[in-house]
Amino acid sequence: MSADLLLEIGTEEIPAAFMPGALASLKELAEKEFREHRIGYGDAVTFGTPRRLVLIMHNVASMQDDLVITKLGPAKSAGFTPDGTPTKAALGFAKSQGVAVEELTVVPTEKGEYLCAKRRDAGAPTQQLLPELLPSIIAQLPFPKSMRWKDLDVRFARPIHWILALYGDTVVPFTFGGIISGSMTRGHRFMAPDPVPISDVASYLQTLRAASVIVDPAERKTMIIEKLRELAATVGGRPDEDQALLDEVCFLVEAPFPVLCHFEEAFLSLPVEVLVTTMKKHQKYFPVVDAYGAPKPYFIAVNNTDCRIPDIVKSGHERVLRARLADAQFFYSEDLKKSLADLTESLRGVVFQAKLGTSYEKVMRFQALAVHVAERLGKPALIPKVKRAAYLCKADLMSEMVGEFPELQGIMGREYARRAGEPQDVAEAIFEHYLPRFAGDSLPKTDIGAIISISDKLDTIVGCFGIGLIPTGTADPYALRRQCLGIINIILEKTYLFSLTDLIDCALEGLAEKLTRPNEQVRSDVLAFFSGRLETVLSGQGIAADVIDAVLARGIDFIPDCFDRAAALQQMKLDPAFESLAISFKRVVNILRSAEPQGSVAPTLFNHDAEKMLHQRVETLRDRVQQLMDTHRYLEALRLIATLRDAVDAFFDNVLVMDEDMRLRNNRLCLLRDISNLFDKFADFSKIASS
Repeated sequence: MSADLLLEIGTEEIPAAFMPGALASLKELAEKEFREHRIGYGDAVTFGTPRRLVLIMHNVASMQDDLVITKLGPAKSAGFTPDGTPTKAALGFAKSQGVAVEELTVVPTEKGEYLCAKRRDAGAPTQQLLPELLPSIIAQLPFPKSMRWKDLDVRFARPIHWILALYGDTVVPFTFGGIISGSMTRGHRFMAPDPVPISDVASYLQTLRAASVIVDPAERKTMIIEKLRELAATVGGRPDEDQALLDEVCFLVEAPFPVLCHFEEAFLSLPVEVLVTTMKKHQKYFPVVDAYGAPKPYFIAVNNTDCRIPDIVKSGHERVLRARLADAQFFYSEDLKKSLADLTESLRGVVFQAKLGTSYEKVMRFQALAVHVAERLGKPALIPKVKRAAYLCKADLMSEMVGEFPELQGIMGREYARRAGEPQDVAEAIFEHYLPRFAGDSLPKTDIGAIISISDKLDTIVGCFGIGLIPTGTADPYALRRQCLGIINIILEKTYLFSLTDLIDCALEGLAEKLTRPNEQVRSDVLAFFSGRLETVLSGQGIAADVIDAVLARGIDFIPDCFDRAAALQQMKLDPAFESLAISFKRVVNILRSAEPQGSVAPTLFNHDAEKMLHQRVETLRDRVQQLMDTHRYLEALRLIATLRDAVDAFFDNVLVMDEDMRLRNNRLCLLRDISNLFDKFADFSKIASS
């Protein structure tokens, strides 16, 4: 027999941002605990509103599965005499396992035949286990921030007010956070605040629907979208269906009641980003746009209650937004009275980091670094615009608008630069230098934006490492990992071939008076930091771990080059002949590790056809392989090197490398060194895993 399980944790309103992770964790924890406790179930689903976290597990078995414990004991020869009489060893083993000696069996192992005891522990009724299992699941739920309340020794996202726990139609009794579980839930805080009895799991969703609560967030989201479209269509528009905003609003309400509102057309003169940010980020409103995506003077607010007098609610939302937009309009007009250059100069009074100086000093550093990058990329024509964009790119941090709306940094700088008549690519670079701002964000499209973005981020990374602010497993206050990944992704996207070490040295030079650690240590640590992030990027592209290790062992100075070598080696591994080739190369590397040859190969010392043939093949391939390497045609180079396999195998099969004659030994080692030189700069083949 089985029954459905329902757990509802009723709370004060939980922040919307906490909910998706909490519901995912609730499901994972429940499934883990039920597996570990050997309780079978059909499936597990979670639901949630701002006031409740809900777990439903279907077809939960009424009994815990039996546990079969198998233990190996002494060897058969030690457990029984030749005539089958059990010895003290067998009797003692059987007693320790709680079985009769007659129940012992004999099983074969790699070491011979051994006695084995199997004990079956009967499973307990699920109803007996749940009172301990459910509070354990609740206690383990993680939140970005949790709190204590009253004098209780428990933590949760918000204080718990009720717990509903049913197995079938029976209450699962337990206490958590001073709350005793029961069969009662609560309806909508305002529209149906009275306690609501739940008789079984099957009726739960419908019973709460009648109490004005839509428990399923997917259903609430669908309801919101449908109503948004319906309302926007009444004014000839469509809603801006921002998925992040939809997800957030979905967890701000227990039942959605959208209302269409209006604002004065005069506010449409504000930059689009200002309008959208004010509505979405600050008020959680959905803008209404026309067929081309341009804002219309309407927005939609999603309420948590069905208001009896909609006009009052509508005017309330309009009044709030009007005040916000009026503030934005004032800030915008005030900012336009100042030049970006003046705002940049005011950065002299802003501390970026106590040991690294002011934001203005930082701008001067990464401006010089950006010029250096442009020179290394062979783009001298870009230098004037690179210098200008770098000088202006942090100016909007001192603007009134960004002071009020920090998320508009870069966006307002671009807007003000356009209004000031700066070249379009300079204005765009002011915005792009912040990219990427988060995982999955877009990358700079222009070279100017990409160069400044790399320079700004590298200055931060090198500066922080230079004063000992190195990320740990739990702390990365300056988001150095994100900035490092940003640099790597920009370089890969743009296929910029410049020396990373050279750029780090240039950054170190600019920071010379600020750093508290030796340059050599900083350089080494920063390169290792980049190597770790590049490993993450390559792994995300499906490159095998051993291929990554082999390629990165040869350095990461030219990042696109590392990526190309890894991709080529990954492709080469698909060749059926690759493994034997890799084994041969490993053998070459291992021999050379224990012996360092002197001089060069002397063909006159060859006394076996296999070494003559191998030398000829190496000499024939050497220049062609180098040419392919120099032009980054790595897969072709690998395939060409792979043609050595038969000659290398014949050499190892027929020639003794470590000959007693030191001249022959050294000559053969020199030949192996020539082979190693063909692939050594490509990858460390000793790190390639073999089957």
